[in-house]
Amino acid sequence: MHSFRLITEGGTDQTTLEIILSIFYDDPDIDIERLQPPGDETDRYKQKNYGGWGMVFDYLQKKQFMEAIDFADYFIIQIDTDVSPEFGIPHQEAGIDLTPEELYKRVKEKLISKMDGDFYDKHKKRFIFAISIHSIECWFLPLYYDDNRKSKLIKCLDTLNQRLQSQESFTIDRKNPQYYGTISKKFKTKKKLVKLAANSPSFKMFLENLPDSGLPLGESD
Repeated sequence: MHSFRLITEGGTDQTTLEIILSIFYDDPDIDIERLQPPGDETDRYKQKNYGGWGMVFDYLQKKQFMEAIDFADYFIIQIDTDVSPEFGIPHQEAGIDLTPEELYKRVKEKLISKMDGDFYDKHKKRFIFAISIHSIECWFLPLYYDDNRKSKLIKCLDTLNQRLQSQESFTIDRKNPQYYGTISKKFKTKKKLVKLAANSPSFKMFLENLPDSGLPLGESD
């Protein structure tokens, strides 16, 4: 079985990706390690500015990232696009919204630009991009909605919390990784996971680009 290392904005994203991977490969003991943020963020999620897109970019330029390449098969790099204008990728061009596919492509190129060029060229087939448009909470909406809200790309956290408030005993305003784990487990099986991911272009592209996915590829280099 493949081994994965996670480079993400925060602990909630790591928890979500860990469970998605375990369901997709039907392996609760799949080899996953958190590189950025390191370790278990469960007790640190309240800390201001812990994680974030800036730390993802910073990590991709560190020597320890390049050294880690020898200790895993694949590296998953996650980032949300909700604040992509802050790192130079606007949501619109000439007053027209970029498609999810185009935004995904531009953010991916931005992430790649932070890596050493020779290093990326040598190992590019080992990098998987989980670029959530516009936030990873959007990926959860099909679990709770079967109308057009299941494909929303903006204000997904607010929309999700509306349903969580009535169906669960919590909301996720405070970004508690435990709650993200509870939600992610509702995907239950690979079949259900793939079916629901089809409602979100970025979620679908992530699954399609996992090794041995058996799904049509959503992009090519």
